[in-house]
Amino acid sequence: MTPTSTPGLTRFNALEEHAARTALHEACASTAWAKRLLAARPYATAEDLYTASDAAMAELTAEDLAQAMAGHPPIGRPKPGDPTSAREQRGMAGASDALKAEMLELNLAYQERFGHVFLICATGLTGEQMRDAVRERIGNTPEREREIVRTELGKINRIRLARLVAEEARP
Repeated sequence: MTPTSTPGLTRFNALEEHAARTALHEACASTAWAKRLLAARPYATAEDLYTASDAAMAELTAEDLAQAMAGHPPIGRPKPGDPTSAREQRGMAGASDALKAEMLELNLAYQERFGHVFLICATGLTGEQMRDAVRERIGNTPEREREIVRTELGKINRIRLARLVAEEARP
């Protein structure tokens, strides 16, 4: 183990391919993204892993992005029993019924316009900030929105990878 690696990163590097693929799939639903990250193992540092993630995200096709987005529930409706989506969308948990209803309407309008869920790195954002973001982004061109989604997915992947490599070995 190098001085800059963590026990979680060392464990990830040592996982059998199937187990590593499963761990990566929990971070991002894109098969192409996971394949690129698997091919570059082992990682000397967590930053090397994040850099590889960013590079893989930059090369995803529209179909790959669609696959990645399919793994994300709409804002305000985290997947039941999924602590990751609940944690990431915590800013909507205490939102008023009116804000939740508005987000549902905005999510539906966004999805009708772009053909996929509104995706934002929601970690640390309030419900109002998420609402304001969807209001602002719904006017984007599909091309502009695809690049924003790519950036947001990259942020989400970094957060999820950081959690993965910070984890101690599971029992």
